[in-house]
Amino acid sequence: MNSADPAPNLQPLLEKLGAMHKHLCPRQILGVRMGLYAGELLGLALPQHDKRLFTFVETDGCFVDGVTVSAGCAVGHRTLRLMDYGKVAASFVDTKTEEAIRIWPSLQCRALAKEYAPAAPNSWRAQFEAYQVMPAPELLSVSPITLQIDLKALIARPGGRVNCAVCGEEILNQRNTIRNGQVLCHSCAEGGYARILSGGR
Repeated sequence: MNSADPAPNLQPLLEKLGAMHKHLCPRQILGVRMGLYAGELLGLALPQHDKRLFTFVETDGCFVDGVTVSAGCAVGHRTLRLMDYGKVAASFVDTKTEEAIRIWPSLQCRALAKEYAPAAPNSWRAQFEAYQVMPAPELLSVSPITLQIDLKALIARPGGRVNCAVCGEEILNQRNTIRNGQVLCHSCAEGGYARILSGGR
């Protein structure tokens, strides 16, 4: 098994990813492999240069950068959203066909890593080496999915601007809510993730 070839197009993506980080790790490689596999399964040329593919990632950290490099989806492009479930997994949605799949590491991938990299000095190194060469169906699990949220509403119309009637701050991308006929930001309407203390500038 250790004679397997690296996944196609992997090395240039790892080089790009390496330029973003001081070092590479197995989770980053998993992110890259997931993006490549999504492109293969959805029939899309990735990394994308448009906004056709939308990705949900289920944890933060360096794994996300691997997905970003291979899929071409990013928070800054409004094509990637974090759903923080603490899982190394991602869902990929073709916004044109509405086909969607979820990809995650196979339950046996860590055990198989030792077979693909028998000379590795430890399990971390075995995963690092094996995840680059393992066939995608052995490394990754995949399932078709149906979204439980409205993707069009999530993406919304970029550029829309209104001001909150309470705090006066600008709200972008239709993220406001209406309460008693007033336009409010979510923080003022529902209580946000932080409370502003007195003495702000």
